[in-house]
Amino acid sequence: MSAVVTGAGQGIGRAIALAFSARGSPVALLGRHLDPLREVENEIAKRGGRAISITCDVSKSHDVDVARDAVLGKLGAPRVVVSNAGVAHRVDLISMSEEIWDETLDVNLKAAFLIARAFLPSMIQAKNGRIVSISSISGTLGTKRMTAYCASKWGLIGLTKALAEETRGTGVQAMCVMPGSVDTPMLEGSGFSPEMTPEDVASLVAYAAFDAPPAMNGSAIEMFGP
Repeated sequence: MSAVVTGAGQGIGRAIALAFSARGSPVALLGRHLDPLREVENEIAKRGGRAISITCDVSKSHDVDVARDAVLGKLGAPRVVVSNAGVAHRVDLISMSEEIWDETLDVNLKAAFLIARAFLPSMIQAKNGRIVSISSISGTLGTKRMTAYCASKWGLIGLTKALAEETRGTGVQAMCVMPGSVDTPMLEGSGFSPEMTPEDVASLVAYAAFDAPPAMNGSAIEMFGP
């Protein structure tokens, strides 16, 4: 059964893709830039797995639809879809431009809607699947100079819980994982110290994707580190 991971070229997305491959799942790697995706694809191949790289701006419906068609054509209906792509801008609200607000909400929240809308029909037809979104503890906490980011991550939790209600009885479940500070480039300049690694997050995402009981549909799982 195949998997789709957005923002798969680095950080948490890369770790998730490697973890899924280790579980025997072919992985479709989605991201804006091909070179980092190819690096992950090659790493998976070295470990005996299979991956395909697809350039895609997940905030654009046309790109998502093209990527969906490529995934279905090459790997079939995915068993797991992970919306991981994200951006973070640290700027106070008064100084925030509309462009920064729109980009943050588009990449962090709208993209998850587009990805779910694109792949859900094939997953429901297969009567089997998990949609996992990478939210954040910023989805329950406020952080100064991060209003757009917090709003997008709160929105992901709401999207997950509503989607869980829509998918009840279909064989498809929706969940989200809410990490705290992770050792990735996004954390740099935040003032927070990393409390966990991308691999820590990937292990929980793999649990949600493959092992969690269906009764966890709609769950938002927090991670604060050891």
